[in-house]
Amino acid sequence: MQRTSAARRALQWDDVRLFLALCRARTVGSAAATLGIDASTVSRRLAAIEEAMDASLFDRGRDGVAPTRAAEDLLPIAEEIEQAMMRFTSAAEGIEREVAGPVRVTCPADVAEAVVVPFLRELLERHPALRITLDPGEALLDLTRREADLALRTARPTRGDLLVTRLRSVRWVAAASPEVARELGTLRAWSDAPWVGWGERLSTIGPARWLETFARGAEPVVRSDSLRVQLSVLSSGVGVGLVPEPSVEHYGLVPVKIGASLRESAAEWPSDELFLVAHRALRDVPRVRVLWDLLVERLGERAPTRKPTLNKKM
Repeated sequence: MQRTSAARRALQWDDVRLFLALCRARTVGSAAATLGIDASTVSRRLAAIEEAMDASLFDRGRDGVAPTRAAEDLLPIAEEIEQAMMRFTSAAEGIEREVAGPVRVTCPADVAEAVVVPFLRELLERHPALRITLDPGEALLDLTRREADLALRTARPTRGDLLVTRLRSVRWVAAASPEVARELGTLRAWSDAPWVGWGERLSTIGPARWLETFARGAEPVVRSDSLRVQLSVLSSGVGVGLVPEPSVEHYGLVPVKIGASLRESAAEWPSDELFLVAHRALRDVPRVRVLWDLLVERLGERAPTRKPTLNKKM
């Protein structure tokens, strides 16, 4: 005999989170890692949920778990609940008044080191209760799922309830260590340089396409799809590479001197647009706003050459 709905355990938000994690991960272990609990807890809680619902949600197998028809029917509703919880959390955070608490920033590693890190000391001196997490890397964290609070990106997001502001264009230039640049002297042909270049995975990005077009026939002496690795190679005194202009001085590099015959192609050095992104609900939260305003102030096209003073109070 089935129990009446009144006799069943009331489901909670944590039950919905566990259900979504299993739908997305498809293995108990991966779902457990996502939720920060152990696999046995996931199995135990899933059994309790299925008992409360008097329904089987997942078929268990050696390769993981597969949603049943009941789970597939419930998934859109669970995702609506997740979105509602995100909106609730964002609205609650909007009540904040003090510049305090954590702010997670995601951006490419070189942007973190060359652009964000130089501002942190002054920022934290002005707002000592802030706690900054820098998440450098190539993976794009999802701001709509609150995986980060702010993002610096070189591609404008097109989906999600996000606020996006363009900061500036960033040009790539040919650079090397001072020793290598001195040894090369004035470069007369691009193919004369010992290039540090990109692998096949990122062969379509602007810097890789420029090298393929203008330094054709020059096999790179080192390849890496990590710009941070390329910068380390260049700093060690190996080769010439295309480097974002703000990173040249930061990593102890110098622009390579070029002859008149190369100036026309140098005028076509690639450039990226740098965008600052935040979830709309977080933009005016004090701990997020102070960092947003600072980045716009320092990195925007109209940023003054003299460093402005941060406001002590919001």
